Amino acid sequence: MIARWGNICRDTIQQRRRATVAIAGIAILLIWLITAVLGIASFGFWIWMLIDCITKEPSEGNDKLIWILVIVFTNFVGAPLYYFVRRPERIQNFCQ
Repeated sequence: MIARWGNICRDTIQQRRRATVAIAGIAILLIWLITAVLGIASFGFWIWMLIDCITKEPSEGNDKLIWILVIVFTNFVGAPLYYFVRRPERIQNFCQ
């Protein structure tokens, strides 16, 4: 009877380990998918802001060149900076 009880305990522990490994694998996959989606979205936003700056920014002075350099060299910091700082100002002043 004691030997049988020991086998049941061992089987239960192995099942719990398998379940834990499966849950960890699913969690890692989910984190990877979320990271991939956010990376693709941020890259798309960066491209959108770069194209917006190149095509719609007025060519007065060096503003256009400076903003293009800011977006290109600061990557995922420069695109939101352009979006929240310069773009509303440009839309208000130049209606573009």
